[in-house]
Amino acid sequence: MQIEDKVLAEQGLTLQTGAKSLIIACGALAREILALKEMNGWNHMDLTCLPAIYHVHPEKITDAVQNAVLKHKPNYERIFVAYADCGTGGLLQAKCDELGVEMIEGPHCYSFFEGNAAFAIKSEDEFTAFYLTDFLVRQFDAFIIKPMGLDRHPELRDMYFGNYEKLVYQAQIDDPALTEKAKDCAARLGLAFERRFTGYGDLETALAKV
Repeated sequence: MQIEDKVLAEQGLTLQTGAKSLIIACGALAREILALKEMNGWNHMDLTCLPAIYHVHPEKITDAVQNAVLKHKPNYERIFVAYADCGTGGLLQAKCDELGVEMIEGPHCYSFFEGNAAFAIKSEDEFTAFYLTDFLVRQFDAFIIKPMGLDRHPELRDMYFGNYEKLVYQAQIDDPALTEKAKDCAARLGLAFERRFTGYGDLETALAKV
């Protein structure tokens, strides 16, 4: 299936086949969830994704998730929310509890891709790391450069990133071209580069229980 990142970023995605369970996810996770569904034969799951651009507008996430849950709840036996806290300050967890649906544990996707337990340990010594996933590497300009105004004011780069030391690319798949693009992202931000192959981490673990 051909899925355009621009569509995932701005509109999201809905794939409904009449399955028993629904995954409500961030559009930035669409490719990974579809890959996991295919790899594991999870045909009991449908998928709907909210616009990935909410990544830079976390104040929109909780209401959008609530609206999606209320819209789809009558049609599914189970709904699972494939978001971590993602900058909502605990509001998303509280809303999911109120709605009676589960969500992924962890502060953000960087954590659950790494594995929440492993990330908690590493993050103690990585206050100066800036993280990118596969999706964010592909959408670097749309999600990092333009929202920060660096396309118009590149001189602001060191003000934003002067306290960072390295860019950590969390690779979900082995793609040499994507790794080269991630290296370029690090260079554009003036940061050292580190690649970590994480695979799907706790995302796969969480979805396996649905």
